[in-house]
Amino acid sequence: MLEITSVFLYALLTNRILLVDRYMEIGDLFCEPFPGTSWLVPSDFPLNYGDFTQRSPESYGNMLQNKVAAGNTDLSLAGTRPHYVFLYLDGDNDFHDRLFFCEDDQRFLQGVQWLIIRTDMYFVPSLFLIPAFQDELGRLFPEKDTVFHHLARYLFHPTNDIWYTVTKYYRFYLAKAEKRVGIQIRIYEKKGIMQRNGPFPHILNQIFSCAQNEKLLPEIGMAEGAAETRNKAQTQNNRTIAVLTTSLSSWYSDQIQKKYDEHATVDGTTVEVHQPSHEEYQRSKNKKHNKKALAEIYLLSMTDELITSGFSTFGYAAQGLAGLKPWIMFRSENHVVPDPPCDRAMSIEPCFHNAPFYDCKAKRDTDLGKVVPYVRHCEDVSWGLKIVNQTQL
Repeated sequence: MLEITSVFLYALLTNRILLVDRYMEIGDLFCEPFPGTSWLVPSDFPLNYGDFTQRSPESYGNMLQNKVAAGNTDLSLAGTRPHYVFLYLDGDNDFHDRLFFCEDDQRFLQGVQWLIIRTDMYFVPSLFLIPAFQDELGRLFPEKDTVFHHLARYLFHPTNDIWYTVTKYYRFYLAKAEKRVGIQIRIYEKKGIMQRNGPFPHILNQIFSCAQNEKLLPEIGMAEGAAETRNKAQTQNNRTIAVLTTSLSSWYSDQIQKKYDEHATVDGTTVEVHQPSHEEYQRSKNKKHNKKALAEIYLLSMTDELITSGFSTFGYAAQGLAGLKPWIMFRSENHVVPDPPCDRAMSIEPCFHNAPFYDCKAKRDTDLGKVVPYVRHCEDVSWGLKIVNQTQL
């Protein structure tokens, strides 16, 4: 979702048509967004997306290294340009690949008929740093930190079976609660990945610390006689909070529910914890797994408050669809709960994890998080960039 949104915005800015590789199985997840036509590459298209790699001769980075494109930015030379160029914008790209984000290189690419883009990044923040695009972006997005929110809601419409799953689950488990809190848990511990995501008690403690410090979940009374205290408090307070957790492991949601079952909340609020699935490990090429993941992104986007795991694109998509600034849980060091355990996001926008740090005009490395007031470094990825709705540096 993040990648397609980025390419779609680039297509808008450069007056191009977006076509999506049909072999991504995107048709199993989303409806066609444009009435009367298809955004899938035609089956008889002469170029095979899978044939291109970072080292292909048609790769723009290679063309620059081999001086095929160097200095050739005059629009009058459009007739001498290749008919197509491959742009490798995945997270492991190199310096020459990232020159795509320079204005002179955009002038060259403007004369190329077909651009074949491979990316696993949300590169929108770097589009905001290209001078030629800034006026149009300002007109399109007066509130600059709503790019993904608006474009994703326009582009992505889950297929009927996925939407049925979302709405049925929401009505059954979440709709009747006075408040809905989403907790998106992504484990990055190397040991944890081998052990199918834990369990890790320090991450559970981090979730509790964040949720209770920020008043997202009620405090627990630890005194004896908890059952009596709970019964008395609940007669005075019928408020219910529904907690939606998403994780590859069920252990965290089970422990949260257990804590609230065994101890009364100080204000008598009832806490009900729900988790739609627990796949144990990520299976990105499994169609059923991907459908469950998409349904859970949309369910998270329907909550009132959101806690996410830093560095997680799953959480980015949910917060962007929701239009919510989440509380971001920082990655722990040495299995110790960070202090603070979480912090409020500056904006609802996703983070560009592999943002360039090259000043195209000065031709040297620089801190691109300090060039314009509305592009800053991410809270969860210090070297990344994200869009914020600020007017002063």
